[in-house]
Amino acid sequence: MGSAAHRPVVKRTARAILLDLDPADPGGPAEIVLIKRTRPGCTPYWVTPGGGVEPGDRSVVDALHREVDEEVGGKVSDVVPAFVDTVPHGVPPGGADCGCDPVRAAAADGAPAGDGGEAGDGVKVQHFFVCRLESMDPARRHGPEVERPAGAYEVVRLPFTREGVTSVNVVPPSLRAYLAANIEGVRALLAPDLG
Repeated sequence: MGSAAHRPVVKRTARAILLDLDPADPGGPAEIVLIKRTRPGCTPYWVTPGGGVEPGDRSVVDALHREVDEEVGGKVSDVVPAFVDTVPHGVPPGGADCGCDPVRAAAADGAPAGDGGEAGDGVKVQHFFVCRLESMDPARRHGPEVERPAGAYEVVRLPFTREGVTSVNVVPPSLRAYLAANIEGVRALLAPDLG
């Protein structure tokens, strides 16, 4: 029996499936907070708040809190692992099918193609966590996306329904498919009786 080649993890990210739920009506309407990303050379796409785990982060969850604060000026609670996506390192930020020219987009960001590394044997592991939005003030946004923008980062809210998450180009496509198939299950990850 042959063994598959080991692909080293060269980058890890922490991303928030950020839900705004009414605590008084946990089964009621919910919204998901996303970032509409418009980069030079790309068709607009929508991403969850988050980004790379940095050396100063004590954990992936600490990176998540830092990124949510930087990107949307937000605080979260009830952080629950939900989904992991593994992609070749160096895939364009919006994914291979986002309508993005990775060379032009990277040049606009002042970085190599993709997200800072060349495609090769390594992979990027994206950790997605379901989180409850506690507070958000976009005026508090800070960090590289705000200080050195490459295109537009617009904080948007969509209904957390199948129709809502499929009405825009949520990337990566694997997350979009996961959310569309699991609206009720994702909400259940924030149920008070989960443990």
